[in-house]
Amino acid sequence: MRYVIAILIFAIVAVVSLAGFRGQKFTQPPLYIFPDMEWQKRYSAQGENEFFPDKRDDRPVVAGTVQRGYGWAEKEVFAGSYQYPPSQNQALFTGRKPDGSWYAGYPVRVDSAFLETGRQKFDIFCAVCHGQTGDGNGITKAAYGMVTVRNLMEAYVTTQPEGEIFSTITYGKGKMGPYGDRLAPAERWAVIAYLHALQLAGNATKNDVPPEERAKLGL
Repeated sequence: MRYVIAILIFAIVAVVSLAGFRGQKFTQPPLYIFPDMEWQKRYSAQGENEFFPDKRDDRPVVAGTVQRGYGWAEKEVFAGSYQYPPSQNQALFTGRKPDGSWYAGYPVRVDSAFLETGRQKFDIFCAVCHGQTGDGNGITKAAYGMVTVRNLMEAYVTTQPEGEIFSTITYGKGKMGPYGDRLAPAERWAVIAYLHALQLAGNATKNDVPPEERAKLGL
């Protein structure tokens, strides 16, 4: 029995030792103890294959094709009555007017629910850098010393048309990355609406408070 236990312990130690080499640098091919799906057959970006005459994995778009719709709503996208959304409301998807200038205002209805959506998305995606009040003092500055974060209360931002802010959120600007792949167009407009609420609150004076409410606030 002692020998069985000894052999078992030796086998376990050997397996763990070999597995410990996983991720080490080798001059020879690495040891794949748990290969998982690393050897699955697939086309790789900019790779080669022998199936197509031009030997390319990346396939060119079929001539004459255009994007139609968003997502995988096939019944809607391929319906005979379908209309391409950006052509119906250009400002909603681009932040620009038909003449290419920035759109001012909102191409969607703004209400309390819309502002709440903006608050939620702002707190998730924007507050980490710009701070929950938009003053540029988010955790990336306070904890990690990122000093280039824009203060959204500054005139540089408050004077921008809504469409220009939409473009910044969509494509990024400077060291800020793009968020067009994380926020739907309507959500980006909701963030802008909430940002304007923060700007109004951050730059407000007592004259902006209704007279009947000033006494309650001690103003």
